[in-house]
Amino acid sequence: MQRNTCTLLGTGTSQGVPIIGCKCEVCISSNAKDKRLRTSAFLQINQINIVIDVGPDFRQQMLVNEIDRVDAVLITHQHNDHIIGLDDVRPYNFMQRHPMPIYASREVIGDIVHRFDYAFAQDKYPGAPSFETNTIDVLPFMVGQTKIIPIKYLHGAMTVRGFRINNFAYVTDIKTIDDQEIEKLKGLSNLVLSALHHTEHHSHFNLKEALAFIEILQPKQTYLTHLSHRMGLHDSIFDLLPHNVSVGYDGLKITMD
Repeated sequence: MQRNTCTLLGTGTSQGVPIIGCKCEVCISSNAKDKRLRTSAFLQINQINIVIDVGPDFRQQMLVNEIDRVDAVLITHQHNDHIIGLDDVRPYNFMQRHPMPIYASREVIGDIVHRFDYAFAQDKYPGAPSFETNTIDVLPFMVGQTKIIPIKYLHGAMTVRGFRINNFAYVTDIKTIDDQEIEKLKGLSNLVLSALHHTEHHSHFNLKEALAFIEILQPKQTYLTHLSHRMGLHDSIFDLLPHNVSVGYDGLKITMD
């Protein structure tokens, strides 16, 4: 029986790590775990392949991880580093002979239709990507036989959706969240959570805020993602973390239960 897994395809911020032209110790590190593509994840659950967020590194992430089938895409929000790679679903359109199902909020779907208008044209050119849009809000929805619970929160002033599947949850680009949404995240075995760096930020958890949030939720294990070069070297961050929190890195595979 195939185990359900989450692979972290990218764990970096909108600029990625290393940042172009930066000579800090993180950006010049030779440790592969300090090389971070834009934040994304790949779920293999109930024989279905799901990608969360499709940023500018999507093509590279699919090639590196040898992912030859994607059954659905979940989008957290409409920032460029989470949707701009959608044009690269085209090979899956051609191989699977089907529009790519996308699950996102009404606002995100509207932004995708605007940015990728050529994919929705009545008389579009044959090589254009093809999308099947599915609007989600706060109610659970199904992808195949998999139930997905959206988690609604704010990234500055922008509304974002995280996702819970069974006892696993993926929450990125978070700053504030209501109590009723926090309740949806109780009883987790594994949580993937963003933590930008050490100092205060207007739209992201810093490390202190992320650890305080983890203390509220009490998941068995948490993996940090969406990490800036200002967070520090991968190996040095571990000294700052409790035993149930790990530093995520590109390619990390997590077992989902």
